[in-house]
Amino acid sequence: MPEGVDFKDLHRRMDGAVSAFKHDIASLRTGRASANLLDPIQVEAYGTTMPINQVATVSVPEPRMISVSVWDQGMVQAVDKAIRESNLGFNPIVEGTTLRIPLPELNEERRKELVKIAHQYAENARVAARHVRRDGMEHLKKAEKDGEISQDEHHQQSDRVQKMTDETIVTIDKLLAEKEAEIMQV
Repeated sequence: MPEGVDFKDLHRRMDGAVSAFKHDIASLRTGRASANLLDPIQVEAYGTTMPINQVATVSVPEPRMISVSVWDQGMVQAVDKAIRESNLGFNPIVEGTTLRIPLPELNEERRKELVKIAHQYAENARVAARHVRRDGMEHLKKAEKDGEISQDEHHQQSDRVQKMTDETIVTIDKLLAEKEAEIMQV
């Protein structure tokens, strides 16, 4: 088989763009509680910063409530502070070593804001997929120029790279549409 593009690598990188997008939209608050909502929060603990899930257990006891059970009594204030300063709009209620975080209802304006953010995440993912396509196409051009593949093979493989890119973008758009429906659902 003549040289050309490493399709496994391109596929892995495009899948990476999709999974990064999935992770980004999972952290968008939709009015329904999810343990992932606190993933971006870093806590000042023991002289360093660490993810909240390394100092506490995050659970969802009911649809509009997140519960954070801090393992070390001395860390409760640091976790409370980190959640309040995270710009996620949460106001934890401290009860011993447990913080209860009620999720407020989303108003129309906030929903539209979240949809805008989801669209930005989707565009970033599409751009990442297009970068992977560009790398693949440049690799093919070079391989043809260096005589590693024929012009016909170049066309066949570049069609395959384009098809892979199109499928990735369709997946991203589908995920975006689902998230948008979830956000706008009252």
